[in-house]
Amino acid sequence: MSPNPAKIAFVGTGAQGASIGADFALAGYDVTFIEQWPAHVEAMRENGITVHLPARTINAKVPVLHFCQVAEIRDRFDIVFLVVKAYDTKWVTQMIAPVLADDGFVVGLQNGMTHLDIAEVVGAERTIGAVIEIASNMFQPGITNRQNDQEESWFALGAVDADQQHRVEAVAQLLRCAGRVEVTDDIKSSKWMKLVVNAAELIPSALLDLPLNDAARAPGFLEVMRQAGYEAMRAALLDGASIIPIIGLPPVTSNDPERYVDRIFDEVLTTFSRSDTLTTSLQDWRKGRRAEIAEVNGYAIEVLRKFGKSAPINERVVEMALAIERGALDAKPANAVSLVDCLRGALRPNQFQNLMPRS
Repeated sequence: MSPNPAKIAFVGTGAQGASIGADFALAGYDVTFIEQWPAHVEAMRENGITVHLPARTINAKVPVLHFCQVAEIRDRFDIVFLVVKAYDTKWVTQMIAPVLADDGFVVGLQNGMTHLDIAEVVGAERTIGAVIEIASNMFQPGITNRQNDQEESWFALGAVDADQQHRVEAVAQLLRCAGRVEVTDDIKSSKWMKLVVNAAELIPSALLDLPLNDAARAPGFLEVMRQAGYEAMRAALLDGASIIPIIGLPPVTSNDPERYVDRIFDEVLTTFSRSDTLTTSLQDWRKGRRAEIAEVNGYAIEVLRKFGKSAPINERVVEMALAIERGALDAKPANAVSLVDCLRGALRPNQFQNLMPRS
């Protein structure tokens, strides 16, 4: 990969991918969109991609290909930004692998621990893990609504193969056209910290069919959301992750895992969401799609099980989420009662005992 990559692809150009990709196009980079929604492909071909930001609207003309056209691509991409759902990561990486340069990178701008899936397909040496914090939504083809402009958008990047870490800054410099970017040499921990806050916010608020901030104000529900995050943090520590700052927070000054979960979650609520912000999980359900359940809350549950530990709040969240996807339960504010009752019945003394170094 050259210092200034000639060819860049965004694979998955929904609410997040399209808005970030538009920044790349307007910055003058050679960028191609590769998208699976036919109506969206046609709308962008005809009118470009329109991004409504809080105080401005932008439009970019970008070459757009449908997934079925990937086999027709003859050139190779130096960087592929993967912005598909976490559960689609492996097969989409397999689809794009033949058109990735031998020394190119796949960058997973996604929730969950998708860097592991990407590395399984293209190799750790061609994988950059990423953390993303932007609130966006898309309900009609060709138009995305991004609630955080560039100064409020945040990313972290880190190589999966430590021998490639010196090359990450060049990718970060490109991504800075879309927001603030930090380069980390501990992408595993950064990904875990984001999963922790995602476990607290995404599915729990979606269960109530409410915007994120409204769900956090439901009686007793903020503590439910925090407890889901506490359980995920416990999984992170058992998996060998460190408590490190993300989304622009200052360096960690406390070894108290619960306090840090609260700090991250509060920052998301105050800086990265608006009064009408719907989590990606609720947007998925309202579109009739499945959400990232196993990849976030379910992942924390599975890690804890490996260590003989339980996650009662996350287990109940997953149970209810799967019932909604089966059509056996409706997403509604009244679901808060069940989770608050579960929290009251859950035993949680000393859950971080023996996981943290003594001060």
